[in-house]
Amino acid sequence: MDLTQIALLLACAGTLGVVARILKQPPLIGYLFAGLGLAAFGIIKDPIALADFGKIGVTLLLFLVGLEMNLKELPSLGKVAFSIGLGQIVFTSLIGFLIALALGFAPVPSIYIAVALTFSSTIIIVKLLSEKGDLGALYGKVTLGVLLVQDLVAILILMFLSGVGEGDISLMNFLVIGVKGAALLVSTWFLSKKILPEIFESVVGESTELLFILSIAWALGISALVGGPLGFSFEIGGFLAGLALSNLPEHLGVAAKTRPLRDFFLTIFFLFLGTQLFVGNIGQVAGEVVILSFFVLIGNPLIVLIIMGLMRFKKRSSFMAGVALAQISEFSFILMSVGKSMGHIGEAEVALVVVVGVVTMTASSYLILYADRLYPLFKNILSVFEREKTREEAFGREVEYSNHIVLVGCNRVGMTLLPFLKRKKILTLVVDHNPKIFNNLTADGVPVILGDIEDPEILSLAKMQTAQMVISSVPYLNDNLLLIEHIKSLSRKPTLIVKAQSRRDALRLYEKGANLVLIPEVITGEFLRHVFLAHGVSEERIKKMGKGHYKRLISSV
Repeated sequence: MDLTQIALLLACAGTLGVVARILKQPPLIGYLFAGLGLAAFGIIKDPIALADFGKIGVTLLLFLVGLEMNLKELPSLGKVAFSIGLGQIVFTSLIGFLIALALGFAPVPSIYIAVALTFSSTIIIVKLLSEKGDLGALYGKVTLGVLLVQDLVAILILMFLSGVGEGDISLMNFLVIGVKGAALLVSTWFLSKKILPEIFESVVGESTELLFILSIAWALGISALVGGPLGFSFEIGGFLAGLALSNLPEHLGVAAKTRPLRDFFLTIFFLFLGTQLFVGNIGQVAGEVVILSFFVLIGNPLIVLIIMGLMRFKKRSSFMAGVALAQISEFSFILMSVGKSMGHIGEAEVALVVVVGVVTMTASSYLILYADRLYPLFKNILSVFEREKTREEAFGREVEYSNHIVLVGCNRVGMTLLPFLKRKKILTLVVDHNPKIFNNLTADGVPVILGDIEDPEILSLAKMQTAQMVISSVPYLNDNLLLIEHIKSLSRKPTLIVKAQSRRDALRLYEKGANLVLIPEVITGEFLRHVFLAHGVSEERIKKMGKGHYKRLISSV
């Protein structure tokens, strides 16, 4: 593959990636169609080299998964993440297997297809929920927990497949794979705790360039070792290499610097997958694509709704989490690629899953972005999934306040303001969608409701019609506009203070009815002006204020 061909591949991928972005789709959809077009016109001359480049991208993807995997979050999510995650995996796999068999696939390809339909796309979900500002929401936390469980299961499946290969699948071989896998995990843990942090700290020092080069060398070197002499796959080696570095203080810096290189090679991987759409002659299985896509888009959310309903979650949280998980994952593509390389499945099955991925990723992107508008349409129907006594209602049922202050969001601005309100003995009710903040405030005896301010039932629980003031430290424009509309509908309207990210947003909030809008950059300048007016530019006074500020920061950590 020469420079001209690489330039042409990236130009096509970049162009269709931009088109996908304009259509509010993840760029990888554009890359897949670019690969399809390049294969259709016979432009790709060396598909083997393309596959090799793509393998580097997948290895780096799993390197970052291992690097950023925070296993400490699993205990905090506990029963919720494991029950929803494992329940969704089991039921989706079982039903998907039966559907694949009914469509005429052999048992082994049916297993691959069923498992591929199980995993949801971490890249797409995290990106879209981040854009919506819902990563810290209750349903966002649940979704991230489920994704973490899915990622762990996917890694275990890939490790098992890479150990089995095309060889014997006897009980003895299973035991050998288990022992080898356990030895690899123990070695990874030992390196991450005892050796690598000291080596990186003493050798790398403050050189970010050397840190980047050494990290990439470590990732690809361990990948080659695990995928070669040790008999597993290169992808598993990448994951273990990342997991071994996850305890480094610089692990986030390594991830940030590695991500662009990963994206480059991962683009090649999606181009290669796009070529499989053409080679696989997917037109012959269009009916299967429709059925399997329908199962992922409708059946998967229904499974999540049932499980979360049984766990006493409210129907809104269950709906939002189910919609977020309604697509298949990059891991699905990797799984099918590994299965094809082992001879377990053919090109047609790979192409089928890739097309289902394109359909579900495209549709779910719009579902996630517009889930807030879709929920009211299905609200009454979804009541069948909600139990009479829900977990979320219990968090706010006993709150009965009047002439109080409602503090929406208790991170940063809220945490700074709350101690003052407590000292002044001002009755304050906090509304926050972060379970961690809810637990901390509950432990401190602070009245708090866990939920999204977008939820009309949460707005009702906060008793804003009897409040004297509502303070929103949430900077998201849509959330604050919704809050303003709710307050406008009340017979008794509290004073409303909201936060904005820009001057333009502030003007719009004022026009809609906010009484005071806080813009951080403006407030900083006004604060310094008041300081200088009151005390001049006295060096001693500024230092004294700084020491007092430092003590307050220390006490609030």
